Formats: sequence, structure tokens, C-alpha cells
Amino acid sequence: MDALALLQAESQCRHLIIAAAEAVDGQQYEAFVDCFTEDAVLQRPGGAPLAGRAAILASYAQKNPDRLTQHLLCNHRVVVDPSGWAESSCKVLLYVSDRRREPAPEGRLADVKHHVGEFRDRLILTSDGWRIQNRKAWFELQVDARAGSPAA
Repeated sequence: MDALALLQAESQCRHLIIAAAEAVDGQQYEAFVDCFTEDAVLQRPGGAPLAGRAAILASYAQKNPDRLTQHLLCNHRVVVDPSGWAESSCKVLLYVSDRRREPAPEGRLADVKHHVGEFRDRLILTSDGWRIQNRKAWFELQVDARAGSPAA
């Protein structure tokens, strides 16, 4: 794999990770599971590992349809191995709201708690393009907009 091919692969992996977050935020769970291999394992914060696309879809399909999320991804790093696998890590800032809240010109009011975490993904190149084979997601920080800063 030459330098240009590596850059293209990194870009494709980054695009897939973003597409997966957008699919969850849009409650398009079929599109979300299409970002994974058939035998993928997804470890969400505080939950049991979900093994396979069917288990991932079943879990996400049970989510409250009034729960709105926005996953903001940053500090995204992708390392591609020329043999057809890649590792990705990115920081995640998660905002949550409720569809039943009245939308304002500034948007719906978000929950007072926000979370900062990380996605660590292993991707493989399949005949359908890059797919996530293993995802570990966790939270590092919880931000409560009502709480004051602790004394230094």
C-alpha cells in the first residue's frame, strides 16, 4: 500500500466512524449496523458486549425514540496497516435531549449532564469497504451544568 492509498484508507475509516455516529443521532439503526462486520463486538459504556449485527440492532432498536443525541467527535486518529486492518480512536462529547421538549430557535434544551468519552475501534477492509470489527466505548468525564467547580 503506497502513501496515497494509506491516506485514502485513513480518510475512509474516519468517514465510517463519523457516519456511524450520525446514524445513531438520526436513529437510523440499520445504517448504523451496516458500519460493522457481521461478527462485530460492540462494548458500550456500562453495558454488556453486543456480539454481531443482529444483537447490535436489537439493542439500539429498543432505545426510547424520544431520546435525542448528538455525538461530537474530535481528536480522531487512524492508523492503517497495509495488510487490511486499522485502529481508530477519537474523543466523544455526548449531548442528550428529549424530542418532547419544545424546540426553540436556539434548539432544544439539552440535559444538564453531558459526557466526555472515547471510541476505540478496530476496523477491517471487507469486500464492502471498511467496517468496524470491534468497538469499545466509555466515558471518562461527566459534566453537570448545575454543579459548581470544585475548590482548587
